[in-house]
Amino acid sequence: MATSREPVTVPTDADVDGFLSAVPDERRRADAERLRAILGEVTGEPAVMWGPSIVGFGSYHYVYSSGRAGDWPLVGFSPRKQHLVLYLVGGFEERHASVLARLGPHRAGKGCLYLKRLTDVDESVLRELVDRTVRVHRGADRASGAAQPGESIPP
Repeated sequence: MATSREPVTVPTDADVDGFLSAVPDERRRADAERLRAILGEVTGEPAVMWGPSIVGFGSYHYVYSSGRAGDWPLVGFSPRKQHLVLYLVGGFEERHASVLARLGPHRAGKGCLYLKRLTDVDESVLRELVDRTVRVHRGADRASGAAQPGESIPP
């Protein structure tokens, strides 16, 4: 008998202010507060806790080719011990390589951007990456790899 696995990373009623104020490192906490403001401004969405440690803004529905589906924030971040982790559109390394080249020191994964310090990167370039991610997830940026009707880009 197959069992259905419920996603862990879903919107919660947890307090974003409380989560951010509990970040132990003062500089990381300040970076997280600034990042919250930037993502809120760019998305026009309020900050909501997704699971225990991701601050997300808005949401979109994704569907994998396997049929598995779910919801994920348009953009999100987590102030981890080693890095600020931003959750952006999957495959953004390839889609937005020229923009990432202008960002400043970072590391990137499938849909994650890792920053040591927010002050080390160009904020206008970061805003551009966030805006592009939101446009892709909202289907407004077809040229940058947005999902076509009947498909979706997973997180």
